[in-house]
Order: sequence, then structure tokens, then C-alpha cells
Amino acid sequence: MRRKLIFTDLNEAVEECRRLLEGGYVQHGRWSLGQMCRHVRRTIESNVEGYPWWMSLLGLPLRPLLRRFALPRLLRGDSPSGVMTAPMFVPPAGLNDADEVAAFAECVRQFLAHEKKLHAHPGFGKFDRSGFNHFHAMHAAHHLGFLRPAEHHHNDDRGIN
Repeated sequence: MRRKLIFTDLNEAVEECRRLLEGGYVQHGRWSLGQMCRHVRRTIESNVEGYPWWMSLLGLPLRPLLRRFALPRLLRGDSPSGVMTAPMFVPPAGLNDADEVAAFAECVRQFLAHEKKLHAHPGFGKFDRSGFNHFHAMHAAHHLGFLRPAEHHHNDDRGIN
């Protein structure tokens, strides 16, 4: 079962990653904490460095529909699961959680300090800096919702929430 997480900015996502790393977690999806951090980090890096041209070309005709229907769901914490992503964003198995959380935290630090123009998302288009921060934070919330803190899992076994 997926947790519903709501983050207003990326620092909250980093805090949750560190909490899961320190306290342990139970995986309720396909990806580990390290894989999630790598995936979200790659999307943030693409926002800063630019997406492949073909991705923007394919996403452009879908933008009106994605902004109207998919984006609001993501931003309210109701994003559908199982949506396929481009291979460049699919993380390999066997990543080290601690290394990937540290790399994600550094990526967020660099993103928040970045002062140049951010590249439009292939499917959702342009946002201002604050909008991209919230978008990436909620993207992280979507994925991190598939990890349940270990202590919460034990409480669930006893019927305590």
C-alpha cells in the first residue's frame, strides 16, 4: 500500500530520504530507496542540463493533456503508479541507498542554488523556479510513498497506525 506524501519543496524530500535511510524501510513497489533517489535525481539534472531533443519532440503534442489531467494529480499526491518512463530514467538494481541519498541531497542543493534558466519538462512544459521545486518534490513524494518506514510497518502488524 502506498503512503500519501505531500512535499512543498525538495528539502522535505531529502529529509524523508534521510529518515528512511536511518530508520529503515519496507519496500512496497519495484524500486529501493537508492533507485528512487537516482531516478528523481536524473529528472532534476535533466531539468537543469536539458532533456534529449527527442523527448521534448514527443512530449510537445501531449503537453495540453498532461498539464490538464496528469499534472494536477501529481501535485495533489494522486499520481498513478506503473507509468513507464524513458530508459535513461530507469535506475539499475543494486544501488547503494546511502550513496544515492547523498547524491540526491547534493543534486537538490545544486538545483536550489542554480540561477540560470531551467529547461521545460518534455510533457509538462515550463514552470517558474518555485513551480519546478514543487513539481520535483511531489515527483519524489510519489515514489517515496512506496516505501514505508520500518517502525511503521511493525506498528501495522500490531494494528497501530
